[in-house]
Amino acid sequence: MKKIFFSILIGGFALAVVSQETVMPAPPQKGVMYITNANIHVGNGTVINNGTIQIKDGKIEKVGTDIAVPAGANVTDAKGKQVYPGIILPISNLGLVEISSVRASSDVREIGDMNPNVRSIVAYNTDSKVINTLRSQGILMANIVPQGSFLAGSSSVVQLDAWNYQDAAVKTDGGMHLYMPSLMPRPDFSRFGGGGGGRFGPQQGNNSDPIKEGLAKIEELKSFFTQAKAYFAEGAHKETNLKFEAVKGLFDKSQKFYVHGNTVRQMLIALDFVKQFNFDVVIVGGSDSWQIADLLKQHNVSVILSQMHSLPTAEDDDVDQPYKSAAALQKAGVVFSISDDDAQTRGKNILFNAGTAATYGLSKEEALQAITLNAAKIMGVSDKAGSIEVGKDANIVISEGDLLDMKTSKVTDAFIQGREVDLTDKHKLLNDKYNKKYNLKPTTPTKAF
Repeated sequence: MKKIFFSILIGGFALAVVSQETVMPAPPQKGVMYITNANIHVGNGTVINNGTIQIKDGKIEKVGTDIAVPAGANVTDAKGKQVYPGIILPISNLGLVEISSVRASSDVREIGDMNPNVRSIVAYNTDSKVINTLRSQGILMANIVPQGSFLAGSSSVVQLDAWNYQDAAVKTDGGMHLYMPSLMPRPDFSRFGGGGGGRFGPQQGNNSDPIKEGLAKIEELKSFFTQAKAYFAEGAHKETNLKFEAVKGLFDKSQKFYVHGNTVRQMLIALDFVKQFNFDVVIVGGSDSWQIADLLKQHNVSVILSQMHSLPTAEDDDVDQPYKSAAALQKAGVVFSISDDDAQTRGKNILFNAGTAATYGLSKEEALQAITLNAAKIMGVSDKAGSIEVGKDANIVISEGDLLDMKTSKVTDAFIQGREVDLTDKHKLLNDKYNKKYNLKPTTPTKAF
């Protein structure tokens, strides 16, 4: 009887491990391991056919076609498969928002306009169920960004297999985020009768000028940065100013200044921060960046295209302009990345956004570089991630098909810092559950670590 009970207990435990929604992080990779017979997409535009990657203690030690693999070695055979650097999501609220309609699961913004001292990393939830769904797509790193109405705070880069935010952090507080005022006049509904105001009717006594108000806020921000610069010039301080201290990295360029905006008007004002304060500026959104690509290149401003599957910003733009913007930036020599800010896909479509860019002017390797090495350069982590090169972390994805093609992409293995991560996620568990319930097809056992 005891043996039967023990067997049931062990069987139930094994089932719980396999079916768990939150998987445990993999232990550190020790010793030497190899990925062999691989078509290696390095991430810098180079492809190595039938190559081998040698990994030691989480770092890439060798990459090439002439690497000897000793008998009995720890080997992952990638024959017939494609090997890529881990994909990097450059803008995300991952771990800050679980369900947007549930207020208790959202910790992405603070009240007020001036919050440079807000740090997104301390709110990052490593137990988010969304994380596992991104890893299944090959997304292994993300830039965790606070939201706000103006100066929102700092973002941090994390790897997606960690116990807590301290373990996850790759680069802490590496970016300061400004959400640019629209600087556009509000639509006038009076020509439709009734004095305007949309479906809520006319707005009485609202004579505000959004352009004037927006420019006033920008001047206020410039004054803030001028005072901060003077504060740092003092040396010793009688009192510590937390808001000034939070932007110190902007002045020594250890921190990027991410300016969220889409229109040319917003981006031209962003260039003022380069000219006046010598900040390292990154445009986020940038749907009209193709119009001033040469100017952005001249001032060494990078761009993160937030959403390519959308309508153009202006009515007279080509309907496929969002698809072509990446190629225009590439031609001008602007360092750019591609993201996915759709609240429904939560970043999963970044791969297919890049695939669309490859259809509209980029080569496949240029599109891949936009979501790997370019993203790493923009976020200041290219010494650790973004490509399969010697000395970098072994953040590697193995796919049965083209990772940028939603028809053939199927991630079979993923490694973060050399650790083989569990690709179990909520979507797969539900798929297996209902396949079994309705006897649609045999379920594929989920690998437990």
